[in-house]
Amino acid sequence: MQINKIRSEQTDKLFKAILELKDLEECYMFFDDLSTMSELQSMAQRLEVAHALKQKKTYDRIQNETGASTATISRVRRCVDYGSGGYNTVLNRLYPELIENSDKK
Repeated sequence: MQINKIRSEQTDKLFKAILELKDLEECYMFFDDLSTMSELQSMAQRLEVAHALKQKKTYDRIQNETGASTATISRVRRCVDYGSGGYNTVLNRLYPELIENSDKK
C-alpha cells in the first residue's frame, strides 16, 4: 500500500531500534519515551481490530469490544485484505490457530 512512501533511512533506524528490544518491559520503556499514550493506544487498538477481523467478527461486535470507529475498522480491513501483509504476518505468528482455522474452511 504505502510501504514505499514510508521507506527512509530514519524509518530504517526506527525499525532496527525496535528489533533490538529484548522483552515487553523494554518495549514499554521505549514506546513510553517514543510516542504519546494516545498514539500507542491507537496502534494497539488497530492490531486488536485486525485480530478480530481475522476471527470473522462483525463490525458491531468489533466496535463494542475495542471501541474502534467503523472508519477505523474499515481502514484496518483494507490493510488486512489488500495491504502489505504486515498484519497477517504478525497475527499468524501471535495466533497460529488463525491459520489452522482458515485452512479448515
